[in-house]
Amino acid sequence: MRSVRLYDATAGRTSALVLSAYSTSFGMGARLLGKRAHRDIEAVYALVRLADEVVDTFQGPTAADELDELEAQTVRALRTGYSTNLVVHAFARTARRVGITTSETEPFFASMRADLTVEVHDRESFDRYVYGSAEVVGLMCLRVFLNADRTPGTPLVEPDAEQVAGARALGAAFQKINFLRDLGVDAGELGRTYFPGTERGRLSEAQRAAVLDEIAHDVAVARAALPRLPGRSRYAVAATLALYDRLLDDLAAQPVDALVRARASVPAPVKARVVAAAVAREWWDVRRGGQQA
Repeated sequence: MRSVRLYDATAGRTSALVLSAYSTSFGMGARLLGKRAHRDIEAVYALVRLADEVVDTFQGPTAADELDELEAQTVRALRTGYSTNLVVHAFARTARRVGITTSETEPFFASMRADLTVEVHDRESFDRYVYGSAEVVGLMCLRVFLNADRTPGTPLVEPDAEQVAGARALGAAFQKINFLRDLGVDAGELGRTYFPGTERGRLSEAQRAAVLDEIAHDVAVARAALPRLPGRSRYAVAATLALYDRLLDDLAAQPVDALVRARASVPAPVKARVVAAAVAREWWDVRRGGQQA
């Protein structure tokens, strides 16, 4: 029906608008995907951003209720395939086709809910938070990459162990880099301390070195899994990973106290060069006999 297609298309355009408004780095990588996968990643990102805005921007007395309602809408739409919330509708359409379930959304919303109550993390709560807020998002994206072109009635492509490890590590690396970049905002505006064993808005050189080592391990696991990604998703992930790698280099080079004073960013012309170089490296690797793509 034309009216159904129009509603679906409007929901998709809404998700695309959210991604373009909030993330240039993630958006640049997503543009390297095929058309269907690009739309699906927009749908995943938009739902994640919507929840994040409840806990980071709204922060009102009814924030917990708003988050509960958003999760309820999401669970219902995963079951029915429809929502009056355009972002949720787009997400549900993608999720039902690529195999995203409450196994991913439940821990995600649990981590978002933690942002309303937990100000200081220990190691256990930090690992749990990173899993729900970032690693499961990596798993959602992986399901998109594997099943973006799936047609109704055909079996889902399930990820293998190496793909799962890579997707989780990628999400964890991105989240920890964001924690470093947003150290001042998280402490000053949101009152949160994410890295275990640190004081609010402060890192010692030794603590930063430990965080950088942890991120380097995550990045290595994610990069090792790149050849296991299908088609254009390998190039998209490589480009996004390269952008975050460049940001990480900048964060590592700054005096540690400068992390609190200013939020680091990579200029747009530099981002374009980084993306081009990353794509070229992957292309040459494929030509030399790399797997998948």
